Amino acid sequence: MALYKRKNGEELPYWPIGPFKFRLPLIHYRLELPEMIQGFVLFSIGLSIIPVLENHVGMSYDAALAVVIVFHLLMLMQTALGTPFVPGLITPLIPLIIIFLGDFEPGPEAIQALVAVQILVAFIFLILGITGLGKIIVQKLSSSLKAGILIGAGLAALIGEIQPGGNLAETPISLIIGGAICLFMMFSSFYKSLYNKSQIARAIANFGIMPAILIAIFIGWVVKEYPSPSIEWGITIPNFAEMWNYTPFVVGFPSLEIFMIAIPIAIMGYIIAYGDIIVGTTLVERADKVRKDEIIDYDVTKLHLVAFLRNFVHGLFAPHAGLSGPIFTAGTASVVERYTYGRKAMESIYSGTNTLVISLTLGCFILPLVTLFQPFLPIALSITMILTGYLCITLGLSYVKTDISRGVAMITAIVLATYGAAHALIVGIVLYFILERKQNDNSQSEDKAA
Repeated sequence: MALYKRKNGEELPYWPIGPFKFRLPLIHYRLELPEMIQGFVLFSIGLSIIPVLENHVGMSYDAALAVVIVFHLLMLMQTALGTPFVPGLITPLIPLIIIFLGDFEPGPEAIQALVAVQILVAFIFLILGITGLGKIIVQKLSSSLKAGILIGAGLAALIGEIQPGGNLAETPISLIIGGAICLFMMFSSFYKSLYNKSQIARAIANFGIMPAILIAIFIGWVVKEYPSPSIEWGITIPNFAEMWNYTPFVVGFPSLEIFMIAIPIAIMGYIIAYGDIIVGTTLVERADKVRKDEIIDYDVTKLHLVAFLRNFVHGLFAPHAGLSGPIFTAGTASVVERYTYGRKAMESIYSGTNTLVISLTLGCFILPLVTLFQPFLPIALSITMILTGYLCITLGLSYVKTDISRGVAMITAIVLATYGAAHALIVGIVLYFILERKQNDNSQSEDKAA
């Protein structure tokens, strides 16, 4: 139970800190058991970025683990400051970041490139959030270019898993079964009908992608695609001294040339993140209509400011290949779904989101859990990538309605998945002006004539 009580129809109590609304567990909100349980498994998704940091950035395991812990601590900051969304990675950008980092040698070069992307993304959030230009730019962006970016990110995510030498080749049984279960539970019309009829199906679905990850881990262990974990007992002590060796203060700050090269990938990162914001806002708006007992403040400007802070801190002190996204869509959707069941199910949307993030963070410090999941980190990231790829492709396809726009989007997507952000932006913009702009102008002229 919380110290402060909320009356029906009011906003959850808070302490004002500038534009933010600061809340603490057991003082402003209660802890929610389902979200607490879920977080002790889903934190492995955060850990799954460790192999990327090791293989493509050149970090040691200890440094990468420390980066992940900083990431979770900064997630705590976002929810504590009053945003009703579960923060996370900019997941669709990860395969594009990997392509981008492929042009740099793992070590100081790759670290500088990653720092450049993260700092640029931070200031894009700051400038476009404060001015409100972010919404305008994304709205004015052609549908074919938005679709191309999303489809390309989805293709890159899936290609990274199924290409020769990828995780599908290494662990086919666990990945195929885990991925199929994940997609079945999240998108199958049959499971949706089962969800409406069965309390068991509903209870399983409320844990989001956690059941799929656990099943995949168990299968991977049984068929010996993954080794048995070597469990250690105690508390995780982050090696911040080791992490410091991979900061720009040690390896050097990026040159102007690296910043210029990083601009396209940073722009795409913001566009993808803004799409997540739209999805998250839609989810909360839907919940707001169902739950009349609570006022929810989902100010997008505050979300931009916190995203700036998180990415800026990471860029300087803990470069993170997943970047700091404003919304973990699957986690937010899971919380919102249970929130709609009423106040008895979940006291407040803030109690749900905050509890999940607290649990995600605590999981990083429980050494037995960290070492339990350590051998299985690739499968957690793989299932997340499969889910992300499916979502990006289906959402991207929904943007394009004509044959020409579909063609522009698909060519942009293929270039993006193959050659990276800079080439894709150029190709997408050129094709838009060559093929679509004239068509749009003609359509407008015909409308005026009519």
